[in-house]
Amino acid sequence: MNNTFAQKISEVDKIVAKYPKSFATTEKLAEQIEKDFNSDYDKARAIYSWMAFNMKYDFNAFLNPPKVQGFSYSTEAEKQRKIKELNDKMLQKAFKSQKAVCEGFTALYQHLASLVGLKAEVIRGDSKTRLADIGRKITSSNHAWNMVLIDKKWCLIDVTWGQGYYDSNKGKMVNDFTSIYFDTNPDYFFAKHFPDSGTFLGEQLSKEDYLNGPLIYNKTIEEDYKIKTPNTGTIRSKKGDKITFEIKNISKSDQIFYLNKKNKPVIIQNSKEKRDGLEFQILNDGNLGEYITIFVNTNSVVSFKIVSK
Repeated sequence: MNNTFAQKISEVDKIVAKYPKSFATTEKLAEQIEKDFNSDYDKARAIYSWMAFNMKYDFNAFLNPPKVQGFSYSTEAEKQRKIKELNDKMLQKAFKSQKAVCEGFTALYQHLASLVGLKAEVIRGDSKTRLADIGRKITSSNHAWNMVLIDKKWCLIDVTWGQGYYDSNKGKMVNDFTSIYFDTNPDYFFAKHFPDSGTFLGEQLSKEDYLNGPLIYNKTIEEDYKIKTPNTGTIRSKKGDKITFEIKNISKSDQIFYLNKKNKPVIIQNSKEKRDGLEFQILNDGNLGEYITIFVNTNSVVSFKIVSK
């Protein structure tokens, strides 16, 4: 489902790509970023790029999480001090070892942002990454990401996902830099993330829309493929039904196909242009699997769950 693709590399990324793979301290890295970049946006991007280029997701730590460290305290001030100590220890370990799970990535991003004069927050919540997540009933606090304040605007950032992804076929993490999780469009971001608070900038987010929505992929965000129809991730269909799909920003020059339950590609040949995109139908001929994934030019774009009527 995951394919490498040509990335939109910014001028900031090109400069950061020439940085040392490691710095003696977080302060040294921050000094380099402040020396090379003037705008808050470029500084925030430089932190993201350096981390995504050089850090790896610690999949072993994900599978075997360390025991939670307990501590005692007698005042709220002492409690907060000890929490900060543990947090500082975690982010420095992530910086030195250059590997972490999402807690380490987000804590380090927040710390580096503060060193270059930016305000960043760590947000915890649910993530949607697998076919089985379509139509899930509940959310859990299984992921963390950042928001950073740039020019009086909060930008959404997931540097953990910026550095790569887990390849289930290979059974390991693959380093594959992507810029799409820096200042991501909120509509796309919240199709794959749901904060524990249930809100974004004071606005209530729809947990139902999140849980019941289709699963989208990196290419969808990169190319701004908007999924118009179906508007839910679960399609109720019986044999003989025609299922209508509409995707914005694809054209007849694109090759569109899906895989049937025998894992054979089926080319879409009945597409028609509609509102800056294409509309097409797929016949439920009894060969659809439990899930259907639409591909555009070999890249997975969106997946739906098929439920028999």
